[in-house]
Amino acid sequence: MRTIIDVPDAVIESLDRVRARDNRSRAAVIREAIDGYLQRQSAASAEGAFGLWRERSKDGVRYQDEVRNDWASQ
Repeated sequence: MRTIIDVPDAVIESLDRVRARDNRSRAAVIREAIDGYLQRQSAASAEGAFGLWRERSKDGVRYQDEVRNDWASQ
């Protein structure tokens, strides 16, 4: 899919240096940058979930069991 974005001239100049050095197209370098960004964001989201239950009095499995029992009794 084609997308139009505004990119500052200085960024385009840097992009062109990378593209020329690696003998790749602008599009290929931009796609790789976007993929890397999305992977880092996904990893950061997953890492942010670790330890969410450490301050709670019951663990996650016990909580799940209680919620499932509530559903079953309805």
